[in-house]
Amino acid sequence: MFDLIEKRRWFFTISAILILLSVGMLVLTQVRFGMPLRLAVDFTGGSLFVLHFDGPATEPAIQAVFAANDLPETIIQRLGRPEDNTWQVRTREVTPEQVRAIFSDLAEQVAPVDRDLSTYESVSPIVGGEVTRAAGIALAVAAIIIVGFIWWSFRRVPHSVRYGASAVAAMFHALIIVIGFYALMGLLQGWEVDALFLTAVLTVTSFSVQDTIVMFDRIRENIFRYREEPLERIANRSILETIHRSLATQLNAMFVMIAIILFGGETIRPFIATMLTGMLVGTYSSFGVAVPLVVAWEQAIERRSRKAKVL
Repeated sequence: MFDLIEKRRWFFTISAILILLSVGMLVLTQVRFGMPLRLAVDFTGGSLFVLHFDGPATEPAIQAVFAANDLPETIIQRLGRPEDNTWQVRTREVTPEQVRAIFSDLAEQVAPVDRDLSTYESVSPIVGGEVTRAAGIALAVAAIIIVGFIWWSFRRVPHSVRYGASAVAAMFHALIIVIGFYALMGLLQGWEVDALFLTAVLTVTSFSVQDTIVMFDRIRENIFRYREEPLERIANRSILETIHRSLATQLNAMFVMIAIILFGGETIRPFIATMLTGMLVGTYSSFGVAVPLVVAWEQAIERRSRKAKVL
């Protein structure tokens, strides 16, 4: 039987390297832009355009107009059906002169603009701050609930609280790496944090915990089925019995995400890429971090107990 748990030091080393690289990306972004992650107008404040064209318009053409008016960093999203010719554009704060120039250039270079249906307004950064605080509170509450839920569900297993703590550690492991990935793409591709990023992060944490609980549940079953075997062997057996199901489930979603990344629009690509990265890291965290951490914790306590008895 292939022993994954025996190679847990390799898994821990890989995880440590990925975390260090992620922290390095955050530090590099802080040095370059003055913040760990580049923030979109949802968080910094800015301007919101809703543009209704009387003819077909494309995202690159709209982007070119805003770039020509000294607004290269914009978030462009189609609203409604393609035949509606309606687009939403988020960018930094603009002056009244720039607004007039943008509408004029859009009419000349893209398509006629229906000024009665098109709107412009300022975006307050307070909204982004509220969403960020809510996301942080949600993660903290989720961590507490996860520990409590696993502790109660696994109460017949010795030291069940360790399973909950390990699941939370694996969740934050995936979270840090996903944030580091987004920081890297911010440096390379100019990706900025918006509300969709927070949605992806919260979704990633749920995927990570879901896989971990499935593997822990099989460990719980096998502990009573193979009472004479050490925890290390039981944990390895449980991973091998469940990993194929986890991979099959995750791969179906990953293939769809890859297709969206390749053929979808630019606006949704950062969101899907973050989800894909989180799903990959979350799957790895389940068998490479959470389960080995429980085993390492158990063995460390046993070694300490043996030393105490000797003394």
